[in-house]
Amino acid sequence: MARSGDFPRWLRILLLILAVIRLMVASHAPLSADECYYWVWSKALAAGYLDHPPMVAVWIRVGTFLAGDTPLGVRLLGPVSALLGTLLLMRAAEDLWPQRRAGIVAACLLNATLALNVGAVVITPDTPLLFFWTAALACLARLIRTENANWWLAFGVCAGLAMDSKYTGALLIAAVGLWVIAVPTARRWLRCRQLWAGLLLAALCLMPVIFWNASHGYASLLKQGGRAGDWNPTNSLRYLAEFVGSQIGLATPLVAWLFARGAIFAAREARREQRAAFLACVTLAPACVFLQHALGDRVQANWPAIIFPGAALAAAGLAERSLWRSASGLGFALALAVFLQAAAAPFALPRWADFSLIRLAGWSDLAGYVFVAETRENAAFVAADEYGLASELAFRLHGEVVGTEVRWAMFNLPKTDLGGRTGVLVRSDREYGGPDQLLWSGIVSLGSLVRQRHGVVAETYHLFSVTARPGISVAILPNRKNLPRS
Repeated sequence: MARSGDFPRWLRILLLILAVIRLMVASHAPLSADECYYWVWSKALAAGYLDHPPMVAVWIRVGTFLAGDTPLGVRLLGPVSALLGTLLLMRAAEDLWPQRRAGIVAACLLNATLALNVGAVVITPDTPLLFFWTAALACLARLIRTENANWWLAFGVCAGLAMDSKYTGALLIAAVGLWVIAVPTARRWLRCRQLWAGLLLAALCLMPVIFWNASHGYASLLKQGGRAGDWNPTNSLRYLAEFVGSQIGLATPLVAWLFARGAIFAAREARREQRAAFLACVTLAPACVFLQHALGDRVQANWPAIIFPGAALAAAGLAERSLWRSASGLGFALALAVFLQAAAAPFALPRWADFSLIRLAGWSDLAGYVFVAETRENAAFVAADEYGLASELAFRLHGEVVGTEVRWAMFNLPKTDLGGRTGVLVRSDREYGGPDQLLWSGIVSLGSLVRQRHGVVAETYHLFSVTARPGISVAILPNRKNLPRS
């Protein structure tokens, strides 16, 4: 197995510099609404949530234990996992393509993608998913190199933890199953008890998530599974174009070209080489699933990032890799520009061109305006009927913030009866129909405000003074001043 010391000193220095830059950006860039939502998860740990399995909450809980309830604490394991995942990818490349120094190419290409750089700083369920997916690939690369069947056990644990991160981790099991069944040289593993033991370990890792779903009406599985099998021919071409374009952007153009060439190379060599067939399955099988999804609905840009580690390994095996230095250089330059804008925002870019504006900008000022309104109205609480907005306000305000969405009933959070109490309701103008009159009486508009940066508006909101109707019970979200004890 390749060791970190086997790689050139410049690469080790580069990876350390990248880790430091990512940690700096993680500590300075404002938290997005989704990150604050996952932070709330971490304060109410459970075996599952409506949207995803629990791994991202566990990672945030560890990070905030080490670095506090700060942006760095919330994101701490992102840069760390990117570094460790890169080391695993390098070892996998050397196992699959010995004598080609493929680890250097795979590491540089993957780290040059915006998908990895953004995922290493802005923590989402994709962050642990990408790490455990890469670790699982490294286990199977070692299996192919050594033919030691015990690597199936390690693969099973990594695959299970990937599914504990996001349900799309199941695509890894499916892709590897395709490889084992379809490739004659890999079919012998079906007679190996370690393979089946590995699958059992994966199932055991996922079992708490299944039990949580069973006790909550399978809400999470139904929510995510309901996206499969859609067919919308009217918009399919637009969705396909968005899917392809977003992946070129997240990989960066030259890296995307090499990834595509690597996948084609793996497919062409699949009949002759077990390692090529393996890489073809773990790249092209998930890609086909996302292509099918694009025929009926929009594929969110971050979903296919699981394809990138396998594509980097395939690209590293190309006999002709003349573009990898240029591709990596362009990717690093684009990533640095995105990092600079996210952390310091020196440029007033148009809304459509600013990746970080909508998700990261203006939250502190918005919370400040809400605090002023809360104080002026002598409000007993602040409420929001959108989970991301409620989570942002909870992270930034010290008063009582409540969530009124039905989803909060699935959380192990303290509840309160708001009946007769008056507070401030914050609503995004994206929400239609006005405040819910079944919840609120005496609704009085307090005006509107905007979340912006350099005069470029990210989103507009409306404030209301509201009085809760009798019998309205809602969840109290944690805040950094008075966290609930678990």
